Amino acid sequence: MNYIILLGFLVPFLPLLAFILIITFTKKLRITSALISISSIFLSFIFSCIIMYSRIKGTDIHNIIEYNLPWLYIGQLQLNIGLLVNNLTAIMLIVVTTVSLLVQIYSIGYMHEDPGFTRFFAYISLFSFSMLGIVVSNNLLQLYIFWELVGLCSYLLIGFWYHKPEAADAAKKAFVVTRFGDFGFLLGILILTYNAGTFNFLEIENYLKSGNMAPGTLTLVILLLFCGAVGKSGQFPLHVWLPDAMEGPTPVSALIHAATMVAAGVFMVARLFGIFSLSHDALNIIAYIGGFTALFSATIALTQDDIKRVLAYSTLSQLGYMMLALGVSGYTAGIFHLYTHAFFKALLFLCAGSVIHALHTNNIWDMGGLHKKMPITSITFFIAALAISGIFPFSGFWSKDEILLNVYDSGNKILFYAAVITAFLTAFYMFRIYFVTFTGELKNEHVHESPKVMTVPLLILALLSIISGFIGIPGLEKSIYTFLFYGEHPHEVTMNIKIAVSSNIIAISGILLAFIIYGIKLIKPETMKKITGPFYVISKNKYFIDEIYLFLIRKIFISITEFVKWFDRHIVDGIVNLIAFICRWGGAKLRYTISGNLQNYALIIFSGFILIVIFFAIYNPDALKILGGK
Repeated sequence: MNYIILLGFLVPFLPLLAFILIITFTKKLRITSALISISSIFLSFIFSCIIMYSRIKGTDIHNIIEYNLPWLYIGQLQLNIGLLVNNLTAIMLIVVTTVSLLVQIYSIGYMHEDPGFTRFFAYISLFSFSMLGIVVSNNLLQLYIFWELVGLCSYLLIGFWYHKPEAADAAKKAFVVTRFGDFGFLLGILILTYNAGTFNFLEIENYLKSGNMAPGTLTLVILLLFCGAVGKSGQFPLHVWLPDAMEGPTPVSALIHAATMVAAGVFMVARLFGIFSLSHDALNIIAYIGGFTALFSATIALTQDDIKRVLAYSTLSQLGYMMLALGVSGYTAGIFHLYTHAFFKALLFLCAGSVIHALHTNNIWDMGGLHKKMPITSITFFIAALAISGIFPFSGFWSKDEILLNVYDSGNKILFYAAVITAFLTAFYMFRIYFVTFTGELKNEHVHESPKVMTVPLLILALLSIISGFIGIPGLEKSIYTFLFYGEHPHEVTMNIKIAVSSNIIAISGILLAFIIYGIKLIKPETMKKITGPFYVISKNKYFIDEIYLFLIRKIFISITEFVKWFDRHIVDGIVNLIAFICRWGGAKLRYTISGNLQNYALIIFSGFILIVIFFAIYNPDALKILGGK
């Protein structure tokens, strides 16, 4: 067990070491910096595999390994640098290190001409350290520190091409919008710690399970914690930052804004599920927010022309799916989909990057017929599209089918139908991209396939997009359902043939409709625009959410701040200035009474006495009797 603790600390520490080495010693050595970064994450991947192997082969695979290093004391509160290794930790370590490793290898080809090459690998290493730190943390304070570090890395990587105004604005937007969610997250942490007297996950869970917090307060605290997940995982209404984050380099989109960072919110809810599950009302709200986000984002993805933005809204939709699963207590299904989604969504983004690298455009209508020139990119994208559509037997089928089953078993028909419609839309918009980009007439004869340093990661991710879901085949003696579950015992998983077949028919229907419109063009896309009318305009403009926010900021928020500024300058400062003026004027007049002349002092005293008598005569005549001795 001691070596697992050591490996648990080394997994996040190695990328941090790479970051320090790059910015300190090798920032002018491009390939050396890349090799240091890739070597560090490769070792982290190997150590993660060892941790996973120990979990699978252990005598009790559900035991929890926890270790604390004392940090400092604040009164009775002890702060620790802690480590928590359980099965959820092991799965997330594999996901983060695998995707990060493949993205970094891919980036050697994608970023090879970029002047910020070494800076890119330094930032990627810092991000990997931050994300892995979230995964192994055992207390809320440590989790929050790494949470904010991930936000910082996101800011640096979205704005990597800071000379572009769009990238700089997108970085600021991501940083500001996620602050709203993080503020709620911090409030939840402080309330929990104040009441429980500890930051430790397990200790807080035991404290709450003992009934030490009123149900209403507990629900409020859980929703405050969930605010952090809403910001990081782009749930409605804090989703607006993620599509704009596509201004960063495509490998960044694949790593941070598709496969790992945005999944941090889902992971946080899963890590604290022992706390979240104590409030049925909170879980119900989470389920509805997740279901709405899934459907809402899918409808926007239908009409976008930027290939990366379509994938960004697809990510929002899939994250909504995961939150929906957790909200209906589908703990295993939600994490299973997080695991499979990481591989096929990273693959989709890297394929998009391969196309952008070849054509230097993001617009899908400037593409076409690329399968002839870029067969590896085309085939791997096709595999990823099948996986995300939930087509049997690709990985997305097994995880998405389990989510649908959990929502169906919850008895909530509204959420179930929302999930089914989302599945149809997902298949449609993914194959809309595929048919427009890779089939039809070739529009650029000079395009060529990406180099092997970029295509090999695509092939590996394509393989994972096919086989990674097999660990969720119902009926296996050892599966993700026996490895990862919440509660005393794993629930028995059987395939619901009706839902499995229905979900595939729905997905295939979406693919066929995309083929009819964008493949063989039996129905012209322009005709569909006319038929859908106002909905197309609304979807194309993303429901005008950004415009609404700008209106609220400019017309209401800024108006309020202008009023506050006026009130501060004219009322608050005015009162202060008036008092100062009165004091200055009064002092100037009173100084004439300090003349040193005894007769003047006697006159002032007598005048003051007369004024006092007049005052009492008017307001309190009885007092004159006292003064007169009666």
